[in-house]
Amino acid sequence: MEPEAEQFSSLSNPLATVDQLSTSSSQLDGVPADLESSLRFAGAQLTQAAGILLRLPQEIIAQAIVIFHRFYLGSEGGSFRINALKDVSAASLYMTAKISFLPQSTRSVLNVYAYLLSPTSPLRQPLEGTAGKEKPDAESYCLSEGSYQAARATLLQTESIILRAISFITQVTLPHHVALTYLQTLGVLPPSPTEKSSALAARTLAHLNTALFSPQLLYLTHQPPALAVAAIYLAAREVEVKLPSTEWWEVFDVDRETLGFLVVGLGSCEGWIQSEKEKWTETSCPLTLDELEEDVKRRG
Repeated sequence: MEPEAEQFSSLSNPLATVDQLSTSSSQLDGVPADLESSLRFAGAQLTQAAGILLRLPQEIIAQAIVIFHRFYLGSEGGSFRINALKDVSAASLYMTAKISFLPQSTRSVLNVYAYLLSPTSPLRQPLEGTAGKEKPDAESYCLSEGSYQAARATLLQTESIILRAISFITQVTLPHHVALTYLQTLGVLPPSPTEKSSALAARTLAHLNTALFSPQLLYLTHQPPALAVAAIYLAAREVEVKLPSTEWWEVFDVDRETLGFLVVGLGSCEGWIQSEKEKWTETSCPLTLDELEEDVKRRG
């Protein structure tokens, strides 16, 4: 990531460099690129599910997902074969919540992850239509005191590893509020919203949330204003809301080339996510180090 933290404004984030995007520690450790993308998606999905069960707002969950992606970035970042996906996900969410207005206890976080990683968790039931059919077994996700203490030590150790890897830059500015401000500026989100304007705002926010799972790591390659503009542009076309006929995006310091790239990236996210889910219909994506080792060996 770009190291000059003091140069970041309230609307900017540290972005990935070309070198960081070209290779990663995981690939250097023998993880195929397609599997790495699947692991990133699975980690983001796990973080999202844990955040929902902890009743955290989407803002905190989104920030945790961005931290998760930052950690595994570049050859100097973490490796999926060394730093377990489940541990990094839990530590990212715990750390992000801790510095927010809704901190969570280590026990609450670990109990949620113990459930999500259990055999009866919806995330561990790959076959379509099987989730929820198998009766949950409380013993499979109940942490004993000894297990809890061991998991707590791993959680805190992983938190410190993440902080060092991301140079203690925990700032994550999200584009969601920016997008709503831009919609008001463009005059398409009036003080008394209409059905059309509400649909436009909802679709815009939906695109920004979906982008958290993008294999192109859009949150690590573009600043919040650009993401907000692209989400508005795409949502307006889908909801059929007319925007100014001029090149309005330039007012928000976004050029046509960047807008075009992001619109394509955002528009392809839902299709990619669906294909990713279909890819793991016979088995679930590996979430632990042992499962990952088995998958890598199976691939040869």
